[in-house]
Amino acid sequence: MFGEIVKTFRKRARLTQDQFAPLVGYSLETIASIEQGRRLPPPDFAERADSLLDAFGVILAAAKHLTRWKGLASWFRQWALLELGALSLYTYECRLIPGLLQTPAYTRTLFADRLPPLDDEQIEARLAARLERQQLLRNRPNTAFSFILEEHLFLRQLGGEEVTRELIDHILDLSELRNVDIQIMPLARHHHAAIDGPMQLLETPEHQWFGYLEGQMYGQFISDPKVVSVIQMRCASMRSQALSLDDSKSLMRRMRGAR
Repeated sequence: MFGEIVKTFRKRARLTQDQFAPLVGYSLETIASIEQGRRLPPPDFAERADSLLDAFGVILAAAKHLTRWKGLASWFRQWALLELGALSLYTYECRLIPGLLQTPAYTRTLFADRLPPLDDEQIEARLAARLERQQLLRNRPNTAFSFILEEHLFLRQLGGEEVTRELIDHILDLSELRNVDIQIMPLARHHHAAIDGPMQLLETPEHQWFGYLEGQMYGQFISDPKVVSVIQMRCASMRSQALSLDDSKSLMRRMRGAR
């Protein structure tokens, strides 16, 4: 419904999606996804669109009712919404490959192994939502994405050798993007700043910083500056403890060749 409202006011203003996208400050793909109801708008989109299209506050009012995001867990949606407009995003993972870097085959394996079991419709909805999120890496070239991954995530061979080989190739391709840094934390390391588990750190366009921690059944959004500062320190330390960007690529190529 929100997408239809935006489209109606856009057409009323006699603007095509191509014309509207640069005026509101987002890509054509983002505008199309919003109007088709395939993604939630970024945090500042409704205000920009309402003003630009002279929508009498209708778009802003409609945005208040955007509470559902099919395929994403309810406790993750606040963080996913902030991702859409982030200036920088730092991720450390020790359990599984982060969703933004997964291949469809790897993601299907995760969902197929989920307990309680998911039905086919639930799996497809979650896969579609994850693939939609992954567009951020290419649609947000001015957002800096930094990932630190444990080496054992690849050695586990989740889904089998072919799935792992495809996954490594995919991550190597993504590492060539100018806005994406991927580092590997090797198995043997005498010092490790993130023993407490995975963490994410995000900077908003207003230069606010937030953190996110995730467990098996829930996610914890962190806004307390003191706790965010701890996550910042740990992320900074991890970037120096992990392999360099080039050494990380070399290790992934060696792991791929060994399969």
